[in-house]
Amino acid sequence: MRASKAILTFDVISLMPEMFSAISDYGVTRRAFKENIVNLKLWNPREFSMDAHKTVDDRTYGGGPGMLMMADPLVRSIEEAKKRQDKLGIKNSKVVHMTPRGKLLSHNEVKKLLGCEGLVIITSRYEGIDERVNNWVDEEISIGDYVLSGGEIPAMTMMDCLIRQLPGVLNDEESATQDSFVNGLLDHSHFTRPEIFKNMKVPEVLLSGDHEKIRLWRLKESLKITWINRPDLLAKKLLTKEETRLLEEIQIEQEQGSICLLYTSPSPRDS
Repeated sequence: MRASKAILTFDVISLMPEMFSAISDYGVTRRAFKENIVNLKLWNPREFSMDAHKTVDDRTYGGGPGMLMMADPLVRSIEEAKKRQDKLGIKNSKVVHMTPRGKLLSHNEVKKLLGCEGLVIITSRYEGIDERVNNWVDEEISIGDYVLSGGEIPAMTMMDCLIRQLPGVLNDEESATQDSFVNGLLDHSHFTRPEIFKNMKVPEVLLSGDHEKIRLWRLKESLKITWINRPDLLAKKLLTKEETRLLEEIQIEQEQGSICLLYTSPSPRDS
């Protein structure tokens, strides 16, 4: 068992706290909670509403569709969450609001957030939150250019990204260092048994036992997949001489018509 203090503490503000059992009770993240690598407290703003009906939303000033989460219950929730983190001795904490207008969550943003001992996460619903609540918010974060019904799924997405980076969470800690985006590229493809599936073979190089050839194959495949699916990532990355040479090979192969994203041949789609 771990020592009493968790590596990372989450205080999540949500109108639907039950949803977070998906991250606390299942998968590799469950181990993190069970072994106290991470700590989680859920806060429902309804508990901080001051009227008999536990109201947390109201119409927007100026008109318009939908309802807006009110400032008072949210701010009370934030303040109580921050008090809890203070009592736990957490000195480096941030308040994060999951919102479509926030900065895009990336691996680099995850690394920055890992510098925090605690996070207070606001998951809004309806049309969002009263703008005045942002005086208590340190960062606004989005998981993509689309809108969901609430911030709970984005919050769990961000939490999962953070948790899997913590020591002791994954069975093989090298797994996190070899994920997509860690080195600025998408991950290469992976194969397991059987060696032949529906006439599609595992690439010979992966069966060769030659570690240097396997490393080069994986790097080239990673570059190829990134070039085809996310060329914007390559535009941001400072390529090494080796990566530049491999990318030039990929481009020549594409011009010659020999490039294939799914390397197994023949493919069932060819029939």
